[in-house]
Amino acid sequence: MRQHGCVLLPTPTLHSARLRLRPFADADADADALFALHSSAHVLRYWGSPPWSDRARAGSFIATCQQLADEGTGARVAIDRDSDGAFIGWCGLAHWNPDYRSASLGYCLDDAAWGQGCATEAARALLAWAFDTLDLNRVQAETDTRNVASARVLEKLGFVREGTLREDCIVNGEVSDSWGFGLLRRHWRPPPGGQL
Repeated sequence: MRQHGCVLLPTPTLHSARLRLRPFADADADADALFALHSSAHVLRYWGSPPWSDRARAGSFIATCQQLADEGTGARVAIDRDSDGAFIGWCGLAHWNPDYRSASLGYCLDDAAWGQGCATEAARALLAWAFDTLDLNRVQAETDTRNVASARVLEKLGFVREGTLREDCIVNGEVSDSWGFGLLRRHWRPPPGGQL
């Protein structure tokens, strides 16, 4: 774990009932899948930045994943379906502050995986690891107020909506509000028997 200064925070490999969460590989296959995900205007409809148009962004994203681990500030993992090994998105914790024992949760999944509980399952696995390994007291997350499905994911995980960030994003000229959510350690309820 990170003390004062930079200490490696190894990115975990985790398993849930249907998913495998793993470190991103510095490989063309991961970069291609990541670019396909982040270049979709439909997937990024409520995202805080426009869809990617340059495949090099995928390589930068993967390098940032390693940088998070190297700096000890977070962990971002690829999400694969166990049944066929297909990449369906990513989930991550960033801005880990060991003094405040807090971090921020984020995730992005391919639209083919929407409505199947995959985001909830992946985030629950990562949160279980983080509360145990990083000794977190608080995790925060944000979602566009129009993204009701993402808000439901967070609420299923035990997050509480704490407020509205008014007009906090302007993407392609469109102004939007975000909801801020928080999950406290004392309200975290891992599944009984450790089943994720």
